[in-house]
Amino acid sequence: MKTNAARLLDSLGVPYTLRDYDVDPDDLSAETVAAKVGMPAEQVFKTLVARGDRTGVLMAVVPGNAELDLKALARLSGDRKVDTVPLKELQPLTGYVRGGCTALGGKKDYPVFVDETLELFDVIAVSAGVRGTQLLLAPADYLRLTKAKTGPISRDKS
Repeated sequence: MKTNAARLLDSLGVPYTLRDYDVDPDDLSAETVAAKVGMPAEQVFKTLVARGDRTGVLMAVVPGNAELDLKALARLSGDRKVDTVPLKELQPLTGYVRGGCTALGGKKDYPVFVDETLELFDVIAVSAGVRGTQLLLAPADYLRLTKAKTGPISRDKS
């Protein structure tokens, strides 16, 4: 299925692959998605929506095997404090649902901050904008299209 994100990549001539997987509504974790698309969790990036006290709404993109470090995100984004937005605000802000959020082709272009480990890979996976489909593309293309700023914004789950 072509999503807004895939149509955006098509219109810009950016190479990508769509990879579909069966969705378990009770387990939307990035680790599960990674296993279903046959990639290591650290190569499958999840997009979280947050709000900074200076920046306002922003997107944070971290590896599937890690969690967002809010203090590190605040430093990178120039905010004093950052918190993730309540789930009920996700769809009104982005047009996407939990498990299908992406920084590509959304309702609005929010500032995007990406964990620096993204650049370690030849190919990464991000949500295509719906549950059940991942976009596989080159990290450099993703960073260019999202105008993302990279930095150390994740930490190991503990």
